[in-house]
Amino acid sequence: MSPVISWNLRERSSLIYRLLHILDCILVCGFLWVLVQWNGIPWSKYYNWLEIAAFAVSFLSFHYFQLYRSWRGWKLYLEFLVILQAWATVVGFMLAYFFLLKISVAYSRAVFIVWAVSTPFLIFFSHILVRQLLRYFRTQGKNIRHAVIVGAGDLGMRMARQMEEIPWAGINVIGFFDDKVEREEGLEEIDKPLIGKIRDVKDFLKVNDIDYVYIALPMRAERKIFRLLRECRDLGAQIYLVPDLYIFGLHHAEIQSLGDMLVLNFNPSSSWKRVFDVVFSSLFLVLMSPVMLLIMLCIKLDSRGPVFYRHTRIMATGREFECLKFRTMEVDADRKLSELLEEDPELAEEWEQNYKLKEDPRITRIGRFLRRTSLDELPQFFNVLKGEMSVVGARPIVGKELEEYYKKSDSDQSAGRYVSMKPGITGPWQVSKRNDIDDYQERVELDDWYVLNHSLWYDIKIICKTIRCMFSGKGAY
Repeated sequence: MSPVISWNLRERSSLIYRLLHILDCILVCGFLWVLVQWNGIPWSKYYNWLEIAAFAVSFLSFHYFQLYRSWRGWKLYLEFLVILQAWATVVGFMLAYFFLLKISVAYSRAVFIVWAVSTPFLIFFSHILVRQLLRYFRTQGKNIRHAVIVGAGDLGMRMARQMEEIPWAGINVIGFFDDKVEREEGLEEIDKPLIGKIRDVKDFLKVNDIDYVYIALPMRAERKIFRLLRECRDLGAQIYLVPDLYIFGLHHAEIQSLGDMLVLNFNPSSSWKRVFDVVFSSLFLVLMSPVMLLIMLCIKLDSRGPVFYRHTRIMATGREFECLKFRTMEVDADRKLSELLEEDPELAEEWEQNYKLKEDPRITRIGRFLRRTSLDELPQFFNVLKGEMSVVGARPIVGKELEEYYKKSDSDQSAGRYVSMKPGITGPWQVSKRNDIDDYQERVELDDWYVLNHSLWYDIKIICKTIRCMFSGKGAY
C-alpha cells in the first residue's frame, strides 16, 4: 500500500515552517519599528543596529528552542511556554547588549518594555492563525500524516482511539503490526486492519510512505523494541515509543528527571492547586475572622472544654495529621461513644457503616447548628495553609477506613490514588448526597473519581455548590 496525498502541502510542510521562522523574525523587527513610530521617537542608527541584532538573535533563539517543530496533538499552552522561553532569551541578550556597550540611553525605555512584553503574544497569535489554517486543510483531507502502530493490545488500541479523538492533528493510522493478534476481529471497533507481524515493519516502511511509527508494546518486549529501533530508524519514518505506564493503573503520574535518570512520580502535585489553596484560604480566613471569633465565644458559653477539636486523619502519601474542627461535642466524647456502642447494637452497626451517628446525644446545642451549616469545618483552612489539606479534594478519612474500604474496594487502585492527593475541606461527596450516602463503596467511588478528574474549573464549581449546601443543610448531621 502506498498512501497518496491529494495535495502537496504535506511535502511543503518544512518550507511552511521555514517561512514562518523568517516571518516571526520580521514580526519582531516590524513591531519594534511600529512602536518607535507610534511614540514619535526619532529613528537613529542605534535602532538600525537593534533591528539587526533582534533579527539575528531571534532567528537563532527560535531555532534553538524548536519553535517550528511539529505541534500536532500538542496543547496550545505548551507551545506558548516554548515561545516565552525563546523570547526571554532574546530579551536577555538585548539587555546584555545595552549593558556592555553602555548605550541604553539611546533607546526609549517605555518602547522597549512594551516591545519585550507584547512580542511573545504576537508571535503566539500568528502561530495560532497558522495552526487554524493547517487544521482547516487537514479537515479537508489535506496535509495528512500517515502512521502505523506496532502492537495491537490495549496500549495500541488506546493510542489509535486517541488519534481519532484529535482529528485536527492530521494523523491517519493505517493499521497495526502484532505477533499475537492472528485475526482482525479484535480491531473491528476502530476499523483499522492488521497489516502483518512485527518482523514485517521493516519491509513495509521500505515500500510505503509512512511518517510515524508508534511502538505500543509492553515493557517486557524490549528485544523487539530494540530490533525495531535498530532496523527502522533510517527508513524515513519518525519512531515513537509509547510507554506502557497503564500497567500501573496510572492517570495522574508524572515523569520527572533525577540527574540523568527518568523517574515516575506516583504522587504528583498540581502547582495551580497549591497556589489556589493558599490564596483562597488566606482571603477566606481574613473575611471570616469575625464569624470565627463569634463561634469561638458561643462554644465557650455553651459548654465547658476547648474551642477546637483535633482528630487524626490521613493525608497525602498515607501520613497522618491533626485535622482541626470547632468542637461540637461534649468533653470526653470518645469515652461516651464507647459506652453508647456497647449498650446499643443498632448504634454500633450504624457507626461501623458510616463512622457517624445521625442522632448523636454527645452533640452540644451550638454543635448541632455548626454541623448543620458545616461551620465546624472552618478551622480546616489552617490545615490548608500548613499544606496538610486542600480546599477541594477527597474526604478526610481515618486509617481504619483506608484499610477496610479503600484497599478492599472494587478498584484495587483506590487506596493508592487516594493517598496521591491531599484530602479536601469539601469535595464531590459533600455536594452530592453528603452524609445521606448509605453505601460506603459509593463514597470510595466519589473520591476515586475526583482524583482522576479534578481541575481548577471543577474545584470552583464544587465550592459554589458547597456554599449552597451550607445554607440548605441537606445531608449534614
